[in-house]
Amino acid sequence: MIRFENLSKSFMVGRERRCVIDNLNLTLPTGSSLALLGRNGAGKSTLMQIIAGIMRPDSGRVISDGSISWPVSFGGSFHGDLTGAQNVRFVARTYGVDTDSLIAFVEDFAELGKHFHMPVRTYSAGMKSRLTFGTSMGIRFDTYLVDEVTAVGDAAFKRKSQAVFRHRMKTSSAILVSHNMQELRQFCDAALILDRGTLTYHADIEDAILQHQALMASA
Repeated sequence: MIRFENLSKSFMVGRERRCVIDNLNLTLPTGSSLALLGRNGAGKSTLMQIIAGIMRPDSGRVISDGSISWPVSFGGSFHGDLTGAQNVRFVARTYGVDTDSLIAFVEDFAELGKHFHMPVRTYSAGMKSRLTFGTSMGIRFDTYLVDEVTAVGDAAFKRKSQAVFRHRMKTSSAILVSHNMQELRQFCDAALILDRGTLTYHADIEDAILQHQALMASA
C-alpha cells in the first residue's frame, strides 16, 4: 500500500511557481502494477522521486507499508568516483542484502565487462541505466519504481531486462513509466494519469491509455 496525504510539490520556472502535484490525497491498491502516464513535463519523474524518498515534497507525506526501490533510471544514488562494483557493494550494505550475491548478479546482468570495475563517472548514460536496473532487480522490493529502463540496450538486452522484470512482478508490484504502450499493457494492471498537478487512478488501463493519448494530442 502507498498512500499520499495532502502531497504538494512545485518549482520556480522563471519568475513563476509551477505546481506539479497539487494537494494529492490518494491510496494506491496493494499488489497492483501501475502505469504512470502524463505529458512530458507533467511531473512523473518528480513524483517517482518523492515516492522513493529522494526528493522532499513542499507539504504532505507518502506512507507505505512495504519496501520501495529507488527510481531505476535515477543515477544520483551512485557516486561517480566509485566503481560500479563499489557502488553496488555500498547499496548492498545499505539495504542489508548479501554483498557478494548482489555484486555477482549485477556484474552478470549489466554486461559492463571491465567497466564494472571502473569509476561510474566514466560510464555512458546507457551503462549507468544498466547498472541501476541490475542493482534494483538484484534486491527484492515490494514495489519497484521503473522509468523507461527496459528500453536500454540492444534487442537481446531488452529481452533479458523484460524477462527479469517479469519474474520480479510475480511477487512484487511496480509503478512503471514508459512511452511504449504495449509494454505498459504487458506489465500493468491499472494506471495513473498525472495532469496539471492532479493524479487520477484508472482501473481500466485501456481507458487510461486512450485518455493519455488524447492529452498528448492536445498538448
